[in-house]
Amino acid sequence: MTRRRDPYTADLLSWQPPEPVVKFQPDQVRAVSFDQRLCKAMSLALKETPTDRAVIAQRMSEFLGERVSKAMLDAYVSPARDKHQISVSRFLALVHVTHDRRLLELLAEPFGWAVVDERYADAIAEVELAEKRDELERQLQLRRMKRRGAR
Repeated sequence: MTRRRDPYTADLLSWQPPEPVVKFQPDQVRAVSFDQRLCKAMSLALKETPTDRAVIAQRMSEFLGERVSKAMLDAYVSPARDKHQISVSRFLALVHVTHDRRLLELLAEPFGWAVVDERYADAIAEVELAEKRDELERQLQLRRMKRRGAR
């Protein structure tokens, strides 16, 4: 006799923790220059968003209070249009409309930084403080050992 799973009971073993850092796979945005990587990333974000580009452009326009057209979006994501680069404010509007945090992560990566949800900020600060405490304790131990050796 086979047992059927209760559809009202959660499977505790299937739970996976959320990813604190979300980024594009390296092969998805591989390119010769950062500008081309950015074009690929924006293009992928737009393709993976179920919303039509014309609607995204309209929502960006509303967010910015200035006109952004679908043709402009198309030009921003085209590596061939290297003279038509997105401005920071329009990039921010694109992130706002698509909710694709990977776009911000792409900008942070070259600096060794990560874009994390604000709810993790306190936990990160605690880890940083614990690391600093450990470092200070090591320095204190070294000083004590040097003092003992000097006697």
